[in-house]
Formats: sequence, structure tokens, C-alpha cells
Amino acid sequence: MDLQKKHNVHVQGDGPATLFFAHGFGCDQNMWRFMQPAYARRFRTVLFDLVGSGNSDLSAYDPVKYGSLHGYAGDVVELARAYRQGPAIFVGHSVSAMIGLLAHLKDPSLFAAHVMVGPSPCYINEGDYFGGFERSDIESLLETLESNYLGWSSNMAPAIMGAPGQPELAVELTNSFCRTDPEIAKQFARVTFLSDNRADLPRMDAPTLILQCSDDLIAPVAVGEYLARQLPRSTLVVIDNQGHCPHMSAPGASSDAIDTFLAAQGLHGSMT
Repeated sequence: MDLQKKHNVHVQGDGPATLFFAHGFGCDQNMWRFMQPAYARRFRTVLFDLVGSGNSDLSAYDPVKYGSLHGYAGDVVELARAYRQGPAIFVGHSVSAMIGLLAHLKDPSLFAAHVMVGPSPCYINEGDYFGGFERSDIESLLETLESNYLGWSSNMAPAIMGAPGQPELAVELTNSFCRTDPEIAKQFARVTFLSDNRADLPRMDAPTLILQCSDDLIAPVAVGEYLARQLPRSTLVVIDNQGHCPHMSAPGASSDAIDTFLAAQGLHGSMT
């Protein structure tokens, strides 16, 4: 299948490395518009939609393949092999951070570094691990989503976005959720919120930036601190921001953290 059509791929820019930008649940590549253009002036950038999201080819959606994050990770491997030039950096928001982790483990040669924006390896509290939610919370969330997806979207999107001073962003996220095919969204939500990738973290040896918000309903700071302890070569940066989408609500602070991280990897980019 044509990868460009399958994932609605857009390649921009040129430079010493390739940055792949991957969106989170209920979103699409447009969510990177506040940050990606500046990187396209210094690097090669690749924007894409996960299958089932945005303007991806919905005929490519296979509920069996995408019944786990490994299905999405397989797609990322294909995209990286097809579109990377020079070292590749995977920038993944929310669940896509773990998709990038799994893609790396499938082929460690593909990505030189990872940027995880609001990541969580497991959303459910267990023993000493604090993921932010009790299992009953997640089950209730999924039940509500199953019975009334549009209502769930309208209620949850503003809480997920945060950014009380930018209400238009919550409206945008609500609309994005509502554009997603409900059946696909329901399965992706289940796959996302019931995932547990904690055992995979120590196996990821690439330099990794963990970018967390100081007040995030979905991925609390404690989750970022756990990731920093488990990922062998990680840097944790907590920015002063409310919500789960700092690439939209605090793009300047997010870019500053990413730029510092890329420079530490020797990747400054070439201004064009």
C-alpha cells in the first residue's frame, strides 16, 4: 500500500536529521502546527496520521492489527525506513511516545533519539506505581466512551487540553475527537488506556527527552519521574503548564526544551 496515502504523509524541509512528529489519541498531524514549521527550516520533518486518525486511509484500518500498540509501531518502522534521511528523531505525543518506544525496540537502528511529550507507560495505579488512575476510573471512562462517544469527547477534551486561558484549543480538540470514527476511537482508547509498557522501558537505550507539564490530568509529573528512572538515557523536563498538550498550549517552552535536547545530541540543524 502507498504509505503516503495510508498515513497522509507530508515531508517538509531539509537538514542534517529527520524529525518524525506523531500525534496522540483523537488527534492528527495538524496538532503540531505551532512547532513543526520552525523545525522544517532546520531539519527534514515528517508529519503523518496514525491509521484511523485524521486524513489517513480508513480502508487500511484492521481491528486485529491495531488491537495493540504494536500494530501502530509496525507502521512507524515502515515510515522511518521510507522517509528518514540522516539520523532520525521520533517526537511522539502521549500514546505515540510508547508507539515510538515499541518501534525502536523492533528496529533499534532507525531512531537516534526520542522526544516523549506527555508520555505514560501505564495509566493505571498498581502497587507502588502511580499512573494517575485507578482501574475502576479507566473502566468507567471506557464505558462512558462506549455508550456516548460524542458526549465523552465534549466533556473530556477540555479537561485533557487544559490551557484555561486558550479555550479555542479545547474546542479544537473536541472537534478533532468528534471527527474520528467512533468505532475506531473506542478501540484505540481501550488499547491506549489499558496499555502497559513499563517492562519495555529499560530496553530502550536511545537518548530520550521526557517533556511533562506541571499539571497534567492524563500524565502526572510522577509518571515522568518514573520514566526518567526507568529509561537508561533520559532527561526529564517539566514545564510550567496546565494540560496534556504542551505542543499546542505552550509551544515556545516545548520547543526550547526540545532544542536544548537536540543540541546535546549534536543536532543544531541548518537554517534555510
